Amino acid sequence: MAAGQPPRRSDLPNVPDVPALADVPDRMVAWCHQRLGSAPVASLMAPSLQMAAVYGLALADGRRVAVKVRNEDVTRAGSCVRAQRAAADRGFPCPRPLTDAELFDGAVLHAEEWRPGGRLLRGHDRRTAEAFAVLLARLVLLLKKVSVAPPLPNPPWVRWDHGGATTWPAQAFLDERDQSLLPPFVEEVARRATARLQATDLPCLLGHLDWETQNLRWNGWTPYVVHDWDSVGWLPEAAIAGAASGTFSSAETPTLAPLGSSRSFLHAYQQQRGEPFTDEETQVAWAASLWPAAHNARGQSLFARPPVALSALEAQAAERLALADA
Repeated sequence: MAAGQPPRRSDLPNVPDVPALADVPDRMVAWCHQRLGSAPVASLMAPSLQMAAVYGLALADGRRVAVKVRNEDVTRAGSCVRAQRAAADRGFPCPRPLTDAELFDGAVLHAEEWRPGGRLLRGHDRRTAEAFAVLLARLVLLLKKVSVAPPLPNPPWVRWDHGGATTWPAQAFLDERDQSLLPPFVEEVARRATARLQATDLPCLLGHLDWETQNLRWNGWTPYVVHDWDSVGWLPEAAIAGAASGTFSSAETPTLAPLGSSRSFLHAYQQQRGEPFTDEETQVAWAASLWPAAHNARGQSLFARPPVALSALEAQAAERLALADA
């Protein structure tokens, strides 16, 4: 073993070479041993390799952890992890980070508590919309008391502030597709929503910007755990709530909640907040409700996938733009 290099699995004492760890890189095993004080002995699941790689690991000391690896700026990732830790410390239902975010083989990783269980709360009925809204308002209020560097840039599905020359933030896997497949109205909706959102001077704060069915688990109507904390971002509160009012019912396939469901969500959010939105905030919320749907409609168009968000956007865009004064 070269000086200054982490140990290989075979160098670690009392750690068997378990076949279940075949998909776990040796360097990650060594990293767990160094940072967590115990090495993995078994995998809890097959690695999830979507926008981030997630490894569920059983450690030799009996603990169970999730190790997350993603390709993004370590400074932004560090702010997300610190916000997540602050939320956990204040009793919010989320996995507690066990390490800070750090560079790892050209990517960023951290470890957090393993929090399986709970169920998806599906649907877009009024009670479901209200449950998602109340929990988000609780989180935003909690995060107002947390001081971390703004986790910028924001996730691409709400990155209307990217500052580029085009409507969309740069994303190679989308930009390299045939753009003629995108219906012109999607571009127009995104452009008009962007203009409204960029015209506001409302202050920004921390919030979870991927507030979707797939990222939350419940026990009955009681929230059990919120996942996907690398989607923490920095937007006006009305934009955080507005984006979530459109996305909350998305599970396996991204969609746009029905207009009435978004109304119920925003009403419940303001009630939990304890203060109604101003006219400016209301317009910003409705403009923000369109952006993730437009982003998802673009992806569905360019990859010829079922037009779930696309169809919902086509049906609702005109009324949402009017509510946004866009």
